[in-house]
Amino acid sequence: MEGKTALITGAAGGIGAAVARALGSRGVAVAAVDRDTDGLLRTVQKLTANGVTAEAFPADISDRSVVGDLVDSVEQRLGPVDFLVNAAGVLHLAEARHLTDQEWDSTFAVNATGVFAMSRAVVNRMVPRGHGAIVTVTSNAAGTARTQMAAYAASKAAATTFTKCLGLEVAAHGIRCNLVAPGSTDTPMLSSMWHDEHGPRAAIAGRPEEHRVGIPLGKLAMPSDIADAVAFLLSDRAGHITLQSLTVDGGATLGV
Repeated sequence: MEGKTALITGAAGGIGAAVARALGSRGVAVAAVDRDTDGLLRTVQKLTANGVTAEAFPADISDRSVVGDLVDSVEQRLGPVDFLVNAAGVLHLAEARHLTDQEWDSTFAVNATGVFAMSRAVVNRMVPRGHGAIVTVTSNAAGTARTQMAAYAASKAAATTFTKCLGLEVAAHGIRCNLVAPGSTDTPMLSSMWHDEHGPRAAIAGRPEEHRVGIPLGKLAMPSDIADAVAFLLSDRAGHITLQSLTVDGGATLGV
């Protein structure tokens, strides 16, 4: 992977930042994208301090009008994009019948439309070059019903199917498109769902009242666990893998 260039959305923290570290440690130049400018700059400062070639590209990927220019800027500064990681995501918790229009729209704007816009912009540059790999970070909720997560789960399901359809269409051009579906991962998004200090324990043990079975491996995922799965699917070791979703949830969805 050394000498390649990766564009990573959601790189200011959590899974996106972990992916940036994982790819940077493998010699990949990192274009870090996020609308959280301060967090993004901290991520890039840490990467460059460790000898990684990395640049910050503050942008809101839910605004489709900026995506084309964003990708142009990345390629002008770091070279052709070999890898795209769609890791940006937002979460609004509410019962489906109580979701507001704004919560639904903003969730889809980032989690689904953002994936569409970024993938379209990057893949149209990959096709003439005849190679490239995309990984979209979705969620185990994309295929398993969760209470208070209807907008999030639906948006991740949309991103899942879009990425697979895209992968089918561009396979003939040497481009692979896969997904990583995390479960409960130790990130600020997960902790925002907790009501008290018992949140981590409940996530692991399960909540029968919410129809959650818990995590059979008995621990939360770390962002690095997800990043390692992403790095594998981008690498040549996964050179014959496309249209696949790799669930990294400690068994929380019972292998379904």
